[in-house]
Amino acid sequence: MSKKFLGTGVALVTPFNSDLSINHEALTNIVNFNIENGVEYLVVSGTTAESVTITKDEKKAITATVAKANNGRVPLVLGIGGNNTMQVIEEIKSTDLSNIDAILSVSPYYSKPTQEGFYQHFKAISEICPVDIILYNVPGRTAKNMEPETTIRLAKDFKNIIAVKEAGNNVSQYLTLIKNKPEDFMVISGDDDLALGIVLAGGSGVISVIGQGYPKEFSEMIRLGLAGNSKDAYKIHYKLMDVIAYIFEENNPAGIKAVFEALGLCKSTVRLPLVPASNALKSKINDFVKQF
Repeated sequence: MSKKFLGTGVALVTPFNSDLSINHEALTNIVNFNIENGVEYLVVSGTTAESVTITKDEKKAITATVAKANNGRVPLVLGIGGNNTMQVIEEIKSTDLSNIDAILSVSPYYSKPTQEGFYQHFKAISEICPVDIILYNVPGRTAKNMEPETTIRLAKDFKNIIAVKEAGNNVSQYLTLIKNKPEDFMVISGDDDLALGIVLAGGSGVISVIGQGYPKEFSEMIRLGLAGNSKDAYKIHYKLMDVIAYIFEENNPAGIKAVFEALGLCKSTVRLPLVPASNALKSKINDFVKQF
């Protein structure tokens, strides 16, 4: 098992200025805030980064900013995925992955492929990818679930497919994956509300949204879970429960950006078609941040 990705990874936001340009200074501060407070790795250009609204040139600039701020301190994962297999392959081939430890590749969305389609898509990616691959199954966004049997088949057939970020909020599916996976394959939670329970059941950690707002507490909770200390881990979980619910109440990443605004780390600005958190939600988040 790759110890690089045991524990807490965070799906970084893309901070914007008021004119919707990228705020690289804020991004640098968020990277430092997370590393200094104990997260194990960083995920660049995932869903939380509003990756579908980011241009190719912006993605390169974001990746460069994160790599520079990180300065080799923790592993980096880069989101490269989509529903056009050949385009995903071309992006992998044309991207400088020298500072990247793995890619996070989402299962094809919108097209709704069969399970064999999922398998062939990731087989084609695996055969050309020079770094490790973390599969990303998020049926709420892609409209089609990648079944555990397909994930396990990929895990057994391709050595560079090392993990799945499972984000279907389906406990039964998590447990099926953990029960049947190859020994070295990692099941990583993509659901903040379930992350501790999944770790205690045998999962390898989490790629978190709220973790970047409360990196010290959240990463400690996951480490306690990995050590089997459920009592102390759940004490932290209960402290964070309300804010985990808040940040997903309207849309992601509007919620976590409202947390960052309350913490003074970046503006709550998002790009359309997303809109900022409502005043009512911001009020709840601000109250939580002050009390915490």
